[in-house]
Amino acid sequence: MQQRIYRLLKLIGILLLAFIVLSCTYLLSAYLLSRISVNKENLPINDISIYIITNGVHTDLVVPIKNEQINWSNEIKFNDTNSKDSLFQYVALGWGDKGFYLETPTWADLKFSTAFNAAFALSSSAIHATFYKSMAEGKDCVKINISKEQYSKLIRYIKNSFLLDPSGHLINIKSNANYGANDTFYEAIGSYSLLHTCNTWANDGLKSCGQVACLWTPFDTGIFYQYNQNK
Repeated sequence: MQQRIYRLLKLIGILLLAFIVLSCTYLLSAYLLSRISVNKENLPINDISIYIITNGVHTDLVVPIKNEQINWSNEIKFNDTNSKDSLFQYVALGWGDKGFYLETPTWADLKFSTAFNAAFALSSSAIHATFYKSMAEGKDCVKINISKEQYSKLIRYIKNSFLLDPSGHLINIKSNANYGANDTFYEAIGSYSLLHTCNTWANDGLKSCGQVACLWTPFDTGIFYQYNQNK
């Protein structure tokens, strides 16, 4: 009996040690790789202003609702929000785990199953769209000027993140999980995981259009570190 208890305690100790080692490795890798910068593609013309914003955990890419290249409101519709308001200038887009978005309005609502599925890419994803009338630059909101060519690349990156219906249109998620009156959700492609988070998606979006970005980051702090460094 004592030998069995000893073996059980030994197994628990090994598993606990493995968890600590893996966690430390993950956090150290996140820190180091987020400090390695992907160099900006220098083009002389800066035609368009985009933004990155964070709520302290999650990074969104913010784009103008309409210009000569695209009118996002043709697919990301004002009527999909609770307010139905159409007097907006920008739309913030964030990719993430669908379970987190729709079932976890606060950390107190987090279920083990939701966290487990998200960590190991076992659930589907969604894109959260939030409309804004103006943007205010600050520590949580950074303005980035890009060219039309670079914006075309970002448009393509964002479009390729949406899941489309058979007719080629975005799929709005009908839900009561909205964060406010001016946001909505859409079905997305891909699965969230410890290696590919909401912030990884935003960081890859910046890479796609030749902007300063981290080599890799699962956290918003890495992205904003790069832009604080480059002010």
